[in-house]
Formats: sequence, C-alpha cells, structure tokens
Amino acid sequence: LDSKSFWAAFVNSIIMIIVTELGDKTFFIAAILAMRQDRMLVYLGALGALALMTVLSAMMGFALPNLLPREYTHFASALLFLYFGFRLLKDASEMEAGKHSDELEEVEEELVGKKEDGDIEDDDLESSKGKVKPAAVSGSTKVLTQAFTLTFLAEWGDRSQIATIALASAKDPFGVTLGGVIGHALCTGLAVIGGRMLASRISEKTVATIGGLTFLAFAVHSFIFPDAFD
Repeated sequence: LDSKSFWAAFVNSIIMIIVTELGDKTFFIAAILAMRQDRMLVYLGALGALALMTVLSAMMGFALPNLLPREYTHFASALLFLYFGFRLLKDASEMEAGKHSDELEEVEEELVGKKEDGDIEDDDLESSKGKVKPAAVSGSTKVLTQAFTLTFLAEWGDRSQIATIALASAKDPFGVTLGGVIGHALCTGLAVIGGRMLASRISEKTVATIGGLTFLAFAVHSFIFPDAFD
C-alpha cells in the first residue's frame, strides 16, 4: 500500500463528497427526517446507507482497471470529472442568486407524499419514567430502516456515486473508501443538525459553482499528471 497515493485518494475523496453532497437529495432527506424523528437514529440509518454505497462504488471502480487497460479507465474518469464540472457550472449559470434549493422542495414533496401513504410516520419514540416502551424499540427500527432505505435509493445512480466509481478507478480504492465514508459522515452530521437552516442561508448557485470548479480541478490534474495515480 503506497502511503502517498492512499492519502491523496483520501483527501480528494473527502473534498469530492463534500462538494457533491451538500445540498444534494440525500442531504435534505436526512435534514427533513431529523426534524421530526430521532436525530441519532436518522444519522445512523442514512450514514449506514451511504457507507455501504461508498464501499460498493469503490469496489466497482477498483474492478474497472482489471477489465480495461488502466490508461483507459484513468482518462475516462478524467473526462467524467470534466463533464461533471461543466455540467455543474452550466446549472449554476442558470440558477438565480440566493434562490433556495430545488432539491429541498423536491424532497419535501416526496416525503409528504410518503407520509400521506403511510410509509413515513412522525417520531413515536417514547419513554416513561426512564423505561423504554416496546413500541419505542419497534419505532427505532422503523426510523433506522426508513432513513437507510430512502437514502440508499436516492444515492443509487447519483452524481456522487458515479464520481466515487471514477475516483476509485484512478486512485487508491482504500483511500477513496475511507475518505468517502468520512465525507458522508460530515455532510450527514451537518444535515441532521442544521441542514434545513443551512439550506435557507447558502445559495444553491454558490454550492454548484464551487462543485463545478472542484471537478474541473480534478480533471485538469488527471490530464496533466497521468501517472500520479498509479
């Protein structure tokens, strides 16, 4: 295990996850669920789903160089970063400055619909005189399951999953995995603590611009230093 390549992958993975997950659908799922359910349970369920997705994505990225020549997968990942960078900058140019996130509104509508269908209930974790009621144990499991399932399904095929696969195909997969899990842990923690408030204070246009520039930086670095990841 090359320590230098491990830490390079670790740092880049954390940065990538932060710029793709802040304001993303999974971020707002955790934020909204945490407003009416136990925050720790929502955090554990959402992070469990994201950690599993990170491991699966890194495994897919690690397998690609074994199926295709490494130089192909390396430049394919660089082109993918280039695409994401320009796509985010294009989206940012079409956004109104200071506008609240469309992702937030979309997630709120989806969760309201699920609640009306009976798929999601308000927090029913109760305790009496220090004793946990049997219903509370069942409620805890339900909250964990809801947070895990909603997050996993929202993350599948998401930009951050594809970017993780691309990064793991070009860099140390162990560093990508650890950095990705820590990045998700930070973003999810921020979401459950104050994601709703953060969404109303930070411009979606700013987040998209920073994310686009970060992906372009990854792409340029990959093209200029093609052997840096080997």
